[in-house]
Amino acid sequence: MSRPRVLLADDHRVVSEGLKHLLAEDFELVGIVEDGRALVAEAKKLKPDVIVADITMPHLNGIDAMTQLRKDNAGVRVVFLTMHQDPAYARRALDAGAAGFVVKHSAPAELVMAIRAAMKGQTFVTPALAGDVWRQLRGSEEVDETAKLTPRQREILRLLAAGRSAKEVAAILDISPRTVEFHKYQIMEAHGLHGNAELIHFAIKHGIVTI
Repeated sequence: MSRPRVLLADDHRVVSEGLKHLLAEDFELVGIVEDGRALVAEAKKLKPDVIVADITMPHLNGIDAMTQLRKDNAGVRVVFLTMHQDPAYARRALDAGAAGFVVKHSAPAELVMAIRAAMKGQTFVTPALAGDVWRQLRGSEEVDETAKLTPRQREILRLLAAGRSAKEVAAILDISPRTVEFHKYQIMEAHGLHGNAELIHFAIKHGIVTI
């Protein structure tokens, strides 16, 4: 019987190496990537059974990478392994279609349990957060204010909120500074934002960039 195929995505190589040894006995590791764009590309090529990804990664965060993958494959199974212990992050990940949410300081067995649950079509949340997360999911009718952002706008917003200038963002994304400013204007206009401080606060509040 073949072992489940797992793709790892984490921008800290030491974490990935530790996970590789942790999962080697039960799973087949098909690849390791260190940023969100590479995750999207490798997941499409390798078609793993489960993806284990961090949320905070360069170029594209884990949740946005998963959202892109789900456009072509709604059944893609992603377990997030992250340092973020705020239930709001877990809720956002689950709202976006994640199969699991495990915090990095949890017992290693939790990650194995989460991967196995994902293989069965189930959802696993670190027990320490589970109660708060499920209460939020059941009781909230909050509208996702970022739902209408395009993938390009998310990339630009993330980079701007991380302190990059329009010229730097343009160079990273291989577009013109004028295009960056146009998207920035659209984001601010659509969400009633005034100035860079409000733009950064909006990005942090909705998990597009972390501090």
